Amino acid sequence: MELNATDRRLLSALEDGLPLVARPYAVLGERAGLGEAEVIERLHRLIDERVIKRLGLVVRHHEIGYRANAMTVLDVPDARVDEVGEVLARAADVTLCYRRPRRLPDWPYNLFAMVHGRERRAVLDRIDRLLAEHGLTSLPHAVLFSTKRFKQRGARYRYRLEAVG
Repeated sequence: MELNATDRRLLSALEDGLPLVARPYAVLGERAGLGEAEVIERLHRLIDERVIKRLGLVVRHHEIGYRANAMTVLDVPDARVDEVGEVLARAADVTLCYRRPRRLPDWPYNLFAMVHGRERRAVLDRIDRLLAEHGLTSLPHAVLFSTKRFKQRGARYRYRLEAVG
């Protein structure tokens, strides 16, 4: 799909994210020089054309008091990893759950589940309860707390700029 100058302005404005206001598409339109209805129509088209593959929310946990962030890593038998992943992904305490390949011999884990909390002890208790509720305590696992914060941001769009003659 060829992007025109208006699409590029909209994508550029979207890189800073949507504001937490009653009418975020109107504010996005102000940033891009468009009306709210046109922003919504163009976003639908850009999503349909797969220029935008996902439009979601980035939560900055630290800023809202969640400073005990733990990734639970599990070594799940391959025959069960999809089933266990679906169970964990549906759990209220899990904010992110995904599968990754093992890197043997040093890294046996293939399923990752993130839990955020305000205090480490509370997060550990939640993880223990979650594993026990679903019969997963016998699986090899480890809990890794975040020690460094990385900048969280929305998508950055790269598109071919065309020379204006």
